[in-house]
Amino acid sequence: MRMLKSAVVAGAVALMFASAPVAQADRDEAFADQLHTYGIYGQKDYNAWIAKLMCKRLDNGHDADAFASAEFVHGQLNRGSTTDQAWQFVGAAVPVYCPNQASALQHAADR
Repeated sequence: MRMLKSAVVAGAVALMFASAPVAQADRDEAFADQLHTYGIYGQKDYNAWIAKLMCKRLDNGHDADAFASAEFVHGQLNRGSTTDQAWQFVGAAVPVYCPNQASALQHAADR
């Protein structure tokens, strides 16, 4: 649980320091680079697509909270990926692809 909270808090902190929007390809590349620091690999376009889909699920209420999003993401990551990596993915994706969902990360961190 401590790692989970650390990952959520790290995502919230990253959101606060997010820079101005950049070109789509640059954004996807930067996101892939950040995922690599967590040991999350895979095709750049696939990971960006998962992040965008995760945001859409949060936006339309399909996923009620960041916990549901992390569960969805975990199911999409490579076999052997950890729950912590799913949370790191969510924490990295929100500031890049759906900063409007920052409150979902904050609520998860507060729990």
